[in-house]
Order: sequence, then structure tokens, then C-alpha cells
Amino acid sequence: MPLFGKSQKGPAEVVKALKEAVNSLEKGDKKAEKAQEDVSKNLVLIKNMLYGTSDAEPQADIIVAQLAQELYNSNLLLLLIQNLNRIDFEGKKDVAQVFNNILRRQIGTRSPTVEYICTKPEILFTLMTGYEHQEIALNCGTMLRECARYEALAKIMLYSDDFYNFFRYVEVSTFDIASDAFSTFKELLTRHKILCADFLEMNYDKVFSHYQRLLNSENYVTRRQSLKLLGELLLDRHNFTVMTRYISNPDNLKLMMNMLKERSRNIQFEAFHVFKVFVANPNKPKPILDILLRNQEKLVEFLMRFHTDRAEDEQFNDEKAYLIRQIKELKPIPGH
Repeated sequence: MPLFGKSQKGPAEVVKALKEAVNSLEKGDKKAEKAQEDVSKNLVLIKNMLYGTSDAEPQADIIVAQLAQELYNSNLLLLLIQNLNRIDFEGKKDVAQVFNNILRRQIGTRSPTVEYICTKPEILFTLMTGYEHQEIALNCGTMLRECARYEALAKIMLYSDDFYNFFRYVEVSTFDIASDAFSTFKELLTRHKILCADFLEMNYDKVFSHYQRLLNSENYVTRRQSLKLLGELLLDRHNFTVMTRYISNPDNLKLMMNMLKERSRNIQFEAFHVFKVFVANPNKPKPILDILLRNQEKLVEFLMRFHTDRAEDEQFNDEKAYLIRQIKELKPIPGH
């Protein structure tokens, strides 16, 4: 079938044909093999409308606008994501490409697909649960991170109960899926600074009780990544309230002091960047000060010997010298 010329299908026809093929695939009837071919074929047609081919330019804006409208009206985006596991390997990639392209579409300053997904949040929740299915997890991750770039969509994801499943997804046994889930998790917690700070403040206890489990994980990669992210979150000035609360809890200080002594040098190093926030706090609560005073000599001695081979790392050595000085100068609060 020629892509251009008289027999070229318009957006409405392609979307209708794709929807029928996906419905047929979902039923799993005798025509499933034919449906599989039709899904692949029509996905390619839609992809070519959006991206063009080696021989043809992408379609004009007016055609893309019609295509987007047909996709919204037919509820096809959700249907495709719900049936992603039934679509073949190349087709899965095509779905992600079509989804991300349509998502990025702008009319002036408006993003119509973002507005559409805000009215159909099930699209986001279905993508998030994609991490539970090995064969579609990475495709869903690609689409989720594209969604996370838009504050309105990131907000829906953060404030949903499904967000807490990420604490499980980042620990799955398949390494590339766990890494992908962690990238999405990090994106959601760091991209929109004010949104993230408000979310963490409002849900502090719930988020950090889950986070504690990551820091105590059996999995080395999980521990290291979550510790590094924790350091980034605490040192971001937007999260000042969250940081103040975190560094006022003696259990958190004890955990970091233990992590400074871990076998892994990488974990020691990331723990150092969280530990320094406790020490640098000019308004240490008494329980924190007491722990530091009880361990004052040991800590000074430990830090003197800590990662001495990082001679080239000027910032680290300055910070270490500062901490040693701070700990040496610690004094009990008078009258306590």
C-alpha cells in the first residue's frame, strides 16, 4: 500500500483500524495473528505520520492535530497501554514513540495531550503498574519519564497510592528493570522542585518509613543509589524543611554513622555526604549533639583516616577538614 497517493488512509481511518485490531487482539480469538499484523501495520502508519520516513516528511500540523483528536476521542492511548504485553516487540517500541511524540505536542503554550491525560489519570496508573510485567516494564518506563517532565502529570503520580509501589519496583531482581524504575522514581522526586518539596513535607512519615527500607536493603545497588539520592534531596535548598526534620532524628544519624563503616567504599562515601549535614547543622537538637559528643574522639580519629587516598578531590578534603574541626569544637549545651 503506498504511503502517499490516493489510497493513503487519513488519521480517522488509521485510528479506527488500529482500535479494531487492538480489540481483536484483546479478545484473543482465532484472528489474533491477523490482528497482531494489523496492529503493527497501523502503528507504523501512525508513527510515519508523526516522524516521517526516509522518503517522506512528517505530516502537516493539521493532520497531526486530527490524529491527536482521534486518539483522544477513541480512548486508544489507554487501550494500547492496557494491551502492550499483547503487542509484538517492534510494536511496543512504536507505541512508546507515538505516545511520547503526541505527549510533546504543543499549541502555543498549551500541551493538549497533558490536559487530556489529566482527565484520564488511569493512563498514568496503567503505565506505573507496567513495572510489574517484565516484558513491558522498559517501554512503560520510557513513557513515564516523558510524562514526569510535565508538572501536572508528575503531581498526579506523586500523590497517588501507586507511587509507593516504586519502593518495591526499584528492588526487583531484574537489574535493568530495577535501574529503570529507579530513574523514574528519582525523576518524580527531583524534577519539579517546589512540587517535590511540598509532597515530601506533606507525606514525610510515609515516604521516609518506606525510604528507610531502601537504605537497609540487602541489595547493594539499591542501598547505594538510594543513599546518593537521599544526599541530593537533603542538600537541595527547596527541601530545607524536610532536611531539618531528617537531621533532627537521632535514628537517622546512627544509621549514617553505621554506613560510614560499611565494607563498600562507595557507600561510605555517599554516607559521608549525608552525615556532614548532621554535623554542619548550627542548631543541633540535644539528642543529636549527645550522640556526636559521646563519639567525639572516635569520630575525629575515624575521619582523619577516612578515604585519605582522595588527595585530588579538593571539595571532599575541604569538607572533611571542616567536619573534623566542627566535631573537635563540639561542647555540651550549658545547664544540660
